[in-house]
Parts: sequence; C-alpha cells; structure tokens
Amino acid sequence: MAVDSATDHVVTTGWPSPFGVRTRLVASSALMLFVELALIRWTGSNVVHLSYFSNFVLLGSFLGIGIGVLRSGRAKRLPYYSPIMLGLLVLVIAWKPVTVDRGSSSSVIYFTSLNTTGPPVWVILPIIFVAAAVVLAGPAELVGRCFAELPRLTAYRFDLVGSLIGIVTFTALSFLGAPPIWWGLIVTVVFAVLMIPRSSGAGRRAVATALSAAMVLAPLLVMLGVLFKESTKSDNSWSPYYKVQTKQYTWEGVPLLTITVNGVPHQQAIPADARLQWEPQYGLPYERATAGKQPKNVLIIGAGSGSDVAIALKKGAQHVDAVEIDPRIRDLGKALHPDRPYQDPRVSSHIDDGRAFLSRTDKKYDLILLALPDSLTLVNGASSLRLESYLFTQQAFESARDHLNPGGAFAMYNYYRETWLIDRLASTAQHAFGHKPCVDKIGDGLQQAVVTVGLTEQDQNCSAEWAGATAQTPPPATDNRPFLYLFTDRIPSLYLVTLGLILVAGLVGVGIAGGGASYRRMRPYADLFLLGAGFMLLETKSITGFALLFGTTWVVNAIVFAGVLVAVLAAVEVTRRFKTPPIKVMFAVLFGGLALSWVFPDSWLLGMPVGLRALVAVLIAFLPIFAANVIFAKRFTDTADGTASFGANLLGAMLGGCLEYAALIIGFHGLLIVAALLYVGAFLLTPKVRSVAK
Repeated sequence: MAVDSATDHVVTTGWPSPFGVRTRLVASSALMLFVELALIRWTGSNVVHLSYFSNFVLLGSFLGIGIGVLRSGRAKRLPYYSPIMLGLLVLVIAWKPVTVDRGSSSSVIYFTSLNTTGPPVWVILPIIFVAAAVVLAGPAELVGRCFAELPRLTAYRFDLVGSLIGIVTFTALSFLGAPPIWWGLIVTVVFAVLMIPRSSGAGRRAVATALSAAMVLAPLLVMLGVLFKESTKSDNSWSPYYKVQTKQYTWEGVPLLTITVNGVPHQQAIPADARLQWEPQYGLPYERATAGKQPKNVLIIGAGSGSDVAIALKKGAQHVDAVEIDPRIRDLGKALHPDRPYQDPRVSSHIDDGRAFLSRTDKKYDLILLALPDSLTLVNGASSLRLESYLFTQQAFESARDHLNPGGAFAMYNYYRETWLIDRLASTAQHAFGHKPCVDKIGDGLQQAVVTVGLTEQDQNCSAEWAGATAQTPPPATDNRPFLYLFTDRIPSLYLVTLGLILVAGLVGVGIAGGGASYRRMRPYADLFLLGAGFMLLETKSITGFALLFGTTWVVNAIVFAGVLVAVLAAVEVTRRFKTPPIKVMFAVLFGGLALSWVFPDSWLLGMPVGLRALVAVLIAFLPIFAANVIFAKRFTDTADGTASFGANLLGAMLGGCLEYAALIIGFHGLLIVAALLYVGAFLLTPKVRSVAK
C-alpha cells in the first residue's frame, strides 16, 4: 500500500476504490452516522418496544462500531455482511412488525395500549440489537481501514467531518418530512460507491466486480422495495418523530379522523359537539376552573389535531394559543379536522415544546390545559427522557402557575391505568399551588382522570374533595429526575437484566471479532475506554439540559448533536494547530468544567433571558466536552495501535450508554458525578511517560 499525499490516492489491494483515503473516510463516517440515525427512527416506527428503548439500537450501534474498527486491521474482504444484514433486518421487521404493547410491570409504565401483535419483546429486541451491531460494523470497518492509512488526528478530523455531514443530511430529510425510501436510497448509493469496485478488465476481475455488486445491491434492493411500499401508502406520512397513519370514516353520522403513530392509536379528531356528548369529561376543566366562568384566554399544550382547541372555542374562549410539538399532526388537524379549529381567527398555532413556550412567553392565561400530551417516544440520545417529561415536573407546574391571570386555573387530563400515577400528578399540583386540586376519575381499569387546580382554592369548583396522596404515592417528579411513569426509586429489573445482557453480548462480540487478541490490543488504552464512557455521559447531560432549557423538539436535539461534534472537531483542530497545555492541565480544565456544571444547574439558567441563557448554557455544557476531547486528541496522537485505541474509546461509549440509566436513581445532574469518577479513572490510567509533547 502507498499513499500519495499530493493526490490523496491510495493504492491498496484491500479496498479497490478510485477514491482517495480522505474521501472514503468522510463518506464512510457519514454513512455510519446516517445509518445509525435511520435505524433508530425506522425500527422505532415499526417495533413499538423501541419507542421506549430507543438507545437499545444506539447501544447495538456502538458495539458494532467498536467491533468494526477492531476488525479493520485483520479483515481480508470488504464488509459485505453489512448491507446483507441491513436488507434482512428491514425484511424481518416489515414481515413481523410490533404495532402495540402493554407493559405488565407496575414499577414503570411503558404503554397504555390494550393489544399486542408481532413477536414478543424477548425475541425481537435481541434480533434488532445483534442486527444493528452487524450493520454498523460494516461502515465502521471501512472507517478503521482509513484510520490505518492516515496520521491519527488527520483521520479523526475527517471522521468528525463525515459524522457532521451524516447528521446534517438526516436532519434535512427530517425537516422536509422525507419518507424512508429517501433514507434507503442514500444508504444504497453510498454503500455502492464505497464497496463496488470500478473495473474495466475482463475475466476473473469482471466476475469479481459482478459478485461484489450483487452482494451489495441485492439485499439493498430488497430493502428499497420494502421502504417504497411503506412510503407510498396513501395513509402513511412521516413527521420528525413518528410514522403517522391516518384513517377517515363516519360513525353514527359523525365524521372522524383517527391518527396512529408508530403503530399505536394516538388520537382522534372529533367534532366538539360529538366529543362533549360522548365523553363529557372533556368539558370538566371548564366546569371546575374559575368557578364555572368562561375563560377568555386559553393555552393548550398538546393541541394535536385540534379537538381540544375546538372544545375551548365551543366553551367560549376568545383566544387560544395552541402549542403542538409535532408539525405533521398539527397539519393533519388543520387540513382534516371536521371543525377546522386551526382556521379560526381566535386561534394562534405554535409548533414548539410546551415547557419551552412557557419559558419564553410573558402572556397570562385564564386556563392552561395539558391535553393528553403523551409522546409515545423517547428523546434520541437520552435513555429515559420522553418528549413530554419536562411538562409534568413540579417546576413545570410552578411555571404554569406563574402564567395564570388572577382567578385562573391549570388542568390536565389523560388516560391512566395506575391510581398511583393519578395521585402523583394531583400531589404535584398540590405542591406547586399550595392546596388540593380537583380530581375526577372516569371509568375503571384504564381510567381517564381530570386534574384541575385553581390559582387559589377559591378559583376551583370541585365536586368532591380529593382524598390526598397515600403512603405509596411517589413524590412529585422534578426537572432533575423527570421520570413521571417510574413508580420506584430503583432501576427496574427489566432495565438491569437488559443492560446486563447487552454488556455480556459486548464482551463476547468483541472477543469473537478480534480473534482472541482484542482485549490484549486494547489493554494499554483503558484510559481511552473510560474517556469514551465519560464523554457519553457528558453528551447525555447536554441533550437533557438543552431539552429543558430550549425544548425537547427535534430541532434542539439535532443542534445539540451537531454542536457536540463541532466542539469535538474544534478540540482536534486546536490540538493539531497549536501547542496545547499538558494533559494534566487539560484534566484540571475538565474537572473545572464539571464543577461549573454542578454549581450552576440547568434550573438556575431557566430564569435567564433566552439569549443569555443560550450563551451561558453553551459555555457550561461544551467546556468540559472541549477539554475532554483535547485530552483524547493528545492521547490518541501517541497511541501505537490506532484502531485498537479508537475501538476502546467507542466501546467505552457503549458502557456510558448503559450508565445513563443511573439517572433513574440519581437524576441527570447526578450523571456529572459518575462522569467525574470515570475521568478520575482515566487520569490515573493515563501513561505518565509520553513519547511526544504536543
């Protein structure tokens, strides 16, 4: 193998490609991140378990990326197994999707649906985990081959550039509402460009080229066929969060629109008159609030397709601010709701996170209503944070209280199947407002509950006094620990067993992929392993922190992901171009950044104006990330085995992904302590004698 630095063209029998090593590295890295994001989105839309365990695919991806990088130095062929496994995975899930599920454990609530179709969780989740690892190992192996042909930091630099391209591309497709067929086309083209050799020869060389093309294209064409069928269904569309399915029909002469997301019935657009006739409880907030007076200004969070907005107008509201996080669901309601509430001049529509909207507005309302906000999905990159998590904390209720006019009220309703959950919400309202709320329960088993609390006790009109929280009622959720649906103060056994099996699979997989020498190769890089784990926790803390400060929308999430990559890239560029302080000094900066994050928590930043809040949040969040990656870059430069050291770092990130679940006990702020302990270990294990002083 030879590298021509002028043309960047690499001559190698291991990867017959006309492209230079830098081009291949950027393309492989972009493919790796794009496939990871696409798998998370698509599998979650067809296997409902993954809507609540989204980092299951993420952890499988980390394992596959680590294995792929480790294999790159000993692999003799291109990773044709990757597109083959991708085609098989898509085919299997399309054949046996899991559309609904209902959890049976009372310690943590996952679903409220009543039926299950498709394979059980213990069958489909291991299949997806292993398949995700195999699929991602392919692009990672291509990345690892490029790392072997370039200086350490140069390779890492172009890997980050490719990762940024991957996330920007996927974000752009999400913005455009592009269906999965476009994701599949991009993946197919990049796989083909990277793995099908261009040969003008004849004989054995032509046959080899044809076989390579068949192994790459055949399974990907199967994938495209499945995605094309799914993408062209007339009742399917795609939002940045879900696969959305609609069905219009008439029942008892009333036009109805049913919206299903990710295979779970989500909401119905029903005329206000019919809704109030069939389910009069939807009018209870207006009867309980303000002693029956008609509220003039109403804020509805979780406005959805518009049924709650139509009821507010029916009840005499003069102005409604309708906040909905999903633009596709709002647009469907705007076009298809029988009452056309979004066309009413009294309605202002906002695509935003409800908590973020409250933090940015100075308006006051007569009624603030949480209208069945149940996202049915997790925030990508955070193991247990749902889109609506920050709406149901004590601090969120206090924020709603501060936005009420004199005589105003705050109300919420949803369907629940656990009495303790209703009592927890009522108890949270009591803590925030200083008096007991009105609590109305309708139905048995899967009951609908309406919780209404006035600004003062005189501003509510209860039919009966709520009995109050019991000894078994969990305390209110908080911004630090916003896990409304978690009953205990322990990590549920389901999580522990699953994470244990993931770690065992990781240990076995790395041992098999590395041919028995993987752990021996990675042993000198234990510090890099811990750096990877710590970095994953810093990334999670950044995602959850920005979700609280600026909303859990997909836009904020994408900006944070990209911002983390930019911070890492900046650390690499600074290390390449300038003389940076010794590693000991950078560790001091890192621990200083962690201390800064601990002293000034996210709750402190919420009181700042939005512009200043953004500036301070970026400084506090990205200072430790920048310092940690300067440390990694300096250490990575001097490693004797680039692929083993990089693989150790990636596998450390997998451990960090598992450690995220500690937040269920200690809260997201407590993850800073876990990260600090990991970085202390990395500091102690960093070799004291360095060959290069950078």
